[in-house]
Amino acid sequence: MVTGDASYIKKINRSFLISKIIEHGFISRAELSKITGLNKATISVQVADLLNEELIIETQQEHNNLGRRPIMLSLNRKAGYALGIDLDYKHITFTLSDLLGSPLSTEIVDLNTSDYDEILELLVKYIKDFQDKCTDSRYGIVGIVIGVHGTVTEDEVIKFVPRHNWHNKDLKSDIEAKAGISPYIKNNANLCAFAEQVYKHHHSENLLCVSLYSGIGLGIMINGELYEGYHGFAGEMGHMIIVPNGRPCNCGNKGCWEQYSSESTFFKQLSEKQNIDDIDYTDIQKRLNDKDSTFSEEMEEFINYLSIGLNNIINLHNPATIVLNSELLKMNEGALDEIKGNLTSSVSSFEELLISDFGKEATVMGACSLAIKNFLNIPELKLSIDDQDLPKLTVDVPV
Repeated sequence: MVTGDASYIKKINRSFLISKIIEHGFISRAELSKITGLNKATISVQVADLLNEELIIETQQEHNNLGRRPIMLSLNRKAGYALGIDLDYKHITFTLSDLLGSPLSTEIVDLNTSDYDEILELLVKYIKDFQDKCTDSRYGIVGIVIGVHGTVTEDEVIKFVPRHNWHNKDLKSDIEAKAGISPYIKNNANLCAFAEQVYKHHHSENLLCVSLYSGIGLGIMINGELYEGYHGFAGEMGHMIIVPNGRPCNCGNKGCWEQYSSESTFFKQLSEKQNIDDIDYTDIQKRLNDKDSTFSEEMEEFINYLSIGLNNIINLHNPATIVLNSELLKMNEGALDEIKGNLTSSVSSFEELLISDFGKEATVMGACSLAIKNFLNIPELKLSIDDQDLPKLTVDVPV
């Protein structure tokens, strides 16, 4: 039994009610009381507060029966907006969503520099632009989350971004000083895992998401919560050594997993063997259709090394759900069956292995949903989205 002072209990009840309203979409006061176990008086007081704050709205449900039409409650999706940002190597993606996590607009800004100050000014400019666009809503921008392709400490300081060669950058404080709003700074793979759990896999509280683009990142959900480790660096499985004294990695070690099973490595190896520059996903699709022998050999090697790493992390985490985020695997219809065929150990155990529907959109979708969860201060967030509503991001060659 939860005990505490009245204000604390009220706060807990409020969070619980908001979660249930979002989960059900439209729900009556009577049904809320039934599923939460809270009495009608408590429901009435809480609902009145939320209506006054414009966080929820009332709608009269259409029905053909005699009697009063029930009044349904739902989240006011236009009360404020979340801004998700994917700070990648070649570009920055900005996605604005409503409070139910549906994307409203997306802007992609090309990057031709790794200079921290220049990129900081660019981030601040676009953040201010988005703030100006949202002034007509009750709460404006309710939160900003930035996904970084590198290590982030528990204090949200960027420890290291290999592609930009950044070390110990306090992006959070620098943006707050210039834009007047404090963003959350998260590892991109963690945001990918969060997006999968919030939008797609509500049933799975123990989920791993493996992102395979410019490197390999692992997002970990344990008991429905992001697991980031003691210093915030959990999930750097791309630097797990799978080939002793193998290919050199920019982390300083040799034989790291991402040197064999990231998409950037796949493109690099294929380009070198074919002596062709600028291979893109269109070329890959053609080679798949033509059953190109060199391509098939590279793909087989890619899948074999990927399976080795997956076997290791499955034994380490015993997840319920494993989501692979990879354009290459999505294009290759037989890839998933090949991977499953390689995971035959009697020790390894998981419930489902699948390929993400989000692709490159995963980071910004995870960022938007985390901003919403933090703003509403709720214990869990369950959203839904149709694939056609996802922002359609152009997938670059990941080199």
